Amino acid sequence: MADGGGILVLNAGSSSIKFAVFAVGALIADAEASLVLKGQVEGIPANGRFRVFDADGSVRHDDAAIDVSGHDAALSHLLDWLEAADGVPGLVGAGHRVVHGGTAFTEPVLITPKLVDELAALEPLAPLHQPHNVAAIRAMSARRAGLAQVACFDTSFHATQPDVARQTGLPLRYWKQGIRRYGFHGLSYEAIIELFPVVTGRPVPERLVVAHLGNGASMCAIQDGRSIATTMGFSTVDGIPMGTRSGAIDPGALVHIALKEDLDAEGLLDLIYEGSGLLGMSGIGADMRTLLKSDAPEAAEAIEFFCYRINRELGSLTAALGGLDAVVFTGGIGENAGGVRQTVCKHADWLGVELDEESNGKGGPMISRPESRVSAWVIPAEEERAIVRHTCRVLAA
Repeated sequence: MADGGGILVLNAGSSSIKFAVFAVGALIADAEASLVLKGQVEGIPANGRFRVFDADGSVRHDDAAIDVSGHDAALSHLLDWLEAADGVPGLVGAGHRVVHGGTAFTEPVLITPKLVDELAALEPLAPLHQPHNVAAIRAMSARRAGLAQVACFDTSFHATQPDVARQTGLPLRYWKQGIRRYGFHGLSYEAIIELFPVVTGRPVPERLVVAHLGNGASMCAIQDGRSIATTMGFSTVDGIPMGTRSGAIDPGALVHIALKEDLDAEGLLDLIYEGSGLLGMSGIGADMRTLLKSDAPEAAEAIEFFCYRINRELGSLTAALGGLDAVVFTGGIGENAGGVRQTVCKHADWLGVELDEESNGKGGPMISRPESRVSAWVIPAEEERAIVRHTCRVLAA
């Protein structure tokens, strides 16, 4: 590592592996990490598509017919391409997004065989994400046994929350078993904290709410750069509604549905993770772009509920902060759905948000008026930058 090289960042999902390669110098210093390329392998486990973009966003490679029968095949295709591509530095390490760290892992950590088994044991806590994160780690270990790998956890950022914010109201024995509000999207929130001064030219506000709005969605109250409350809880299904996930729901309703429809635990999981949210409410689709284009009243109702719940949570998070200085929108919906941002900001005028409709229409970055007491911003989600920063620090230690 004395001569520097490349850090591969991996974010593995059920049907895709998103990746980025950063070049790092001999000192593996944060400031020396620069994006070389990024892309994704999608279509796992079938015939997939492999796309690569240069740092400026231009398409470098696009193959719509590759074998991605599993994470092993997808990762092998990616590594083979990286080894043959011009201008890609030799890899000196890899950083993985891992959704759940449980109670034990509150900092990025070097991956060992023992750690992989411990991460696999946490799969019941994040059944839609953790198995695929672990699969990518195992695949990389098999293909590049000598390559140092680092696990970076989405839950870590929220470890600064006070215990009272992480309680569930269940008997104490469950807290001792690790049942608590963990919170997620932490790597995205960390990246926003890093990027805020760069994008805005201002210091990070003392009282900030970030709305990470995408197919998965959550919000976080950040005080002096530290998480103090968030909308997701024990699982990634809590909080505001999402593409296919319900968001917060009265557990009594789930008991009622389970008894009435004779649903087992697997049936309930499928209902709240895969069949609810924007998809379930509209009956049309989970993609906000599709709903915004639709004339169906069900689409409008799903969007209205989505925005309503965001504003409800914005009020709650502002209360946790004791006031509000700024709001940031990020994620696929947060960055691209100007109509959603407009609705949320207009309903937040009582908090001091004054929307600049022209700036919002252009996508920001500042979408509030200069005189607005609470500023509003659009900042792209760049979790991979948080991952490469953590990876460099662990490898340099």
